[in-house]
Amino acid sequence: MEESIKIAQDAPLNHMRQFMADLELDEENFEFYGKYTGKIRLNVLEKFKDRPDGKLILVTAMTPTPAGEGKTLTSIGLSQGLQKIGKKPLVALREPSLGPVFGIKGGAAGGGYSQVIPMERINLHFNGDIHALSTAHNLLAAMLDNHIYKGNELDIDVTNTLWNRAMDMNDRALRNTVVGLGGKVNGVPRESSFLITAASEIMAILALATSREDLKERLGKIVVGYNRSGEAVRARDLEAHKAMAVVLNEAIMPNLVQTLEHVPALIHAGPFANIAHGTSSILGNKIGLKLADYVVTEAGFGADLGAEKFFDIVCRTSDIWPSAVVLVATCRAIKFHGGLSVEQAQNGYNDPEVFEKGLENLRAHIENMKKFKTPIVVAVNKFEGDREDEIDRIYEFCKEMGVECAAHEGFAKGGEGVTELAKKTVDLTESNLNPKKITLYDLDEPVEEKIYTIATEIYGADNIYLEKKALKNLAKYKRLGYGDLPICIAKTQSSLSDDSSLKGAPKDFTLTVTDVQLSAGAGFLVIICGNMMLMPGLPKRPAAEDMDVNDDGVITGLF
Repeated sequence: MEESIKIAQDAPLNHMRQFMADLELDEENFEFYGKYTGKIRLNVLEKFKDRPDGKLILVTAMTPTPAGEGKTLTSIGLSQGLQKIGKKPLVALREPSLGPVFGIKGGAAGGGYSQVIPMERINLHFNGDIHALSTAHNLLAAMLDNHIYKGNELDIDVTNTLWNRAMDMNDRALRNTVVGLGGKVNGVPRESSFLITAASEIMAILALATSREDLKERLGKIVVGYNRSGEAVRARDLEAHKAMAVVLNEAIMPNLVQTLEHVPALIHAGPFANIAHGTSSILGNKIGLKLADYVVTEAGFGADLGAEKFFDIVCRTSDIWPSAVVLVATCRAIKFHGGLSVEQAQNGYNDPEVFEKGLENLRAHIENMKKFKTPIVVAVNKFEGDREDEIDRIYEFCKEMGVECAAHEGFAKGGEGVTELAKKTVDLTESNLNPKKITLYDLDEPVEEKIYTIATEIYGADNIYLEKKALKNLAKYKRLGYGDLPICIAKTQSSLSDDSSLKGAPKDFTLTVTDVQLSAGAGFLVIICGNMMLMPGLPKRPAAEDMDVNDDGVITGLF
């Protein structure tokens, strides 16, 4: 990992003015944040409104191991591979959250010779976006509590408020709190909680907004609680949404950086994929499609989460559709789903029967992606120690499944190691010039049917079960007029099912819905399966313990 850091820190950076020239951006279209990063102003969409869109490539994955299978690395490497074969690419990624950076996952800027740079800037306080999101979230919380304290004209039920507070750090001690303690001067005591900023509805709103006007409207729709008559109280009722939009005025603009091989990279928004929709912003993708011939975008975790939500939520909202799907697989993930421990899977344990069993997870994801009628290529992210016979078996398996396959060495070789994947991806996009606009369900279907469709079509369940709390909340949201929203299922990323211990491709299980929550501003119902933590905790040995900064300002241990 230290090698990856050194590669990134030693890499030459092109000045933003070079990218402005290459992308035909002038001073009115760009906001500088130093020499090597900046923000693209939204007026670029008007400037290039008559320019045809490029082609969108969606990168997703099989169900990951705890270490991840390299979706971000593959996305960056693919963009560099596209450049190597003479194309004009751009990569659109999510912003890292400081919580995972200092926790167990580390940074989110790729690795080896497929990274985005400046790596430290991207992983730490990146142009202030997530801090602005935290501030907007907490501004609404402060205005809500202030309204209650100053007379509560909206008759808000203080025992039934929904809006909590946010910070961009893993801190389990803040999951459940009491605010307003210390006497009348400090407010009205009530139970509350903290969530990590990436899990905030405002993060999802930023990622789904299509303009400043749309952002403001969505912020106003946020339901912060209920009055004593059971009617929803929204952010606009508190007159908070306009000030929140002011706080987010810079954050709504996508950030421009570069890969190690100087492919432009738009990094913007960072909703988690297990509790939200897990993709970079619509604005980032829309702007990218005007600036490049090929935009590589990433959907978080496995295809059962990020990719399904990309089609059923993001595409439905934005009218952008991928021309090809790149499905990342690794030998270690296949072995893991065949029954090996993480350590065994990573250390080259060889058992053909285990490998065959693990391929069932890859099969399930391929079959799921076929339902959206988009051409698929399986990208095998190669690790040191992978066996050639196992790589060959994946190629053979993909041929049996009727999909393309290309192994890549983006980590070790950068774009040069991803040219086979790049060529096959281009061929697929050229065969799909007018992508079919397919979603799994219609919005006017009952919510229960939408859940059943995803559970049976994507997860492999044979039934669903809604617990009492879920039924009660769902009935309330239907009464309030939210039954026709898309659904965002919040479940474990570690299994196709809602049980993290079930590997491979589980069948004949019941998907249990424990709760239903409303994200009215984002525009979806959150269907919670199991106990989803909105505020992560730190591991016994956090990644933060290995980080340091030298006297000359060089950071170590950040990966």
